[in-house]
Amino acid sequence: MADDYVLETRGLTKEFAGFVAVREVDLRVRRGAIHALIGPNGAGKTTCFNLLTKFLEPSRGSIIYTGRDITATKPADVARLGLVRSFQISAVFPHLTARENVRIALQRQRGDNFDFWRSKTVLDALNERALALLDDVGLSEFAETAAVEMPYGRKRALEIATTLALEPEVMLLDEPMAGMGHEDIAKVVDLIRRVSKNRTVLMVEHNLSVVADLSDTITVLTRGHVLAEGDYATVSKNPDVRQAYMGSSHG
Repeated sequence: MADDYVLETRGLTKEFAGFVAVREVDLRVRRGAIHALIGPNGAGKTTCFNLLTKFLEPSRGSIIYTGRDITATKPADVARLGLVRSFQISAVFPHLTARENVRIALQRQRGDNFDFWRSKTVLDALNERALALLDDVGLSEFAETAAVEMPYGRKRALEIATTLALEPEVMLLDEPMAGMGHEDIAKVVDLIRRVSKNRTVLMVEHNLSVVADLSDTITVLTRGHVLAEGDYATVSKNPDVRQAYMGSSHG
């Protein structure tokens, strides 16, 4: 794999009892890019994400990450290598504060179990890092607020903060704008743009205006295979892409 590409799939295929959900997908994600995976409902986007993070095992094909074949690697080990899926790997506990949630993620990143017996010095050091991460995602004012009491968009920002605590090289965001109003979408778009400065982002997203605004490269899936790829101007003019979206809800 060329050094330019941090994540690559070759012939990635997943079958369920004879139904082919993902078919011979060749995906190449450029290092440092924001890459969107889009397509109509049922196109195979979520299945593809599940294969990349090893929540599902591929029927055929391979997954290469930073030059290493991770096709047979376990999900927790994939995350430790720096390929982290937000909103699933992230653990947000509703009745803990934002700071406490990020601190738990920091403990996990260090490879420890819950460190309730650790010295106050160690926990204070984690608090400092947790507060810094909250500041990075614009949540300083919510540090002592229970997650359950936070506005929906801010809760999503907290989930991104817990993911950042794992120090990912590649962040996989699964529909980060789902259920958000316009104001929250604008905040999270800005947040994704900021956190992508030092890492690669691969996202599944239904909101095509967000995709157009954020993405360097877009891969369009339909019926489990790659239909088109390129920047937004290129794929949006593709007649096959237009046909695939006719009658769909921006899937």
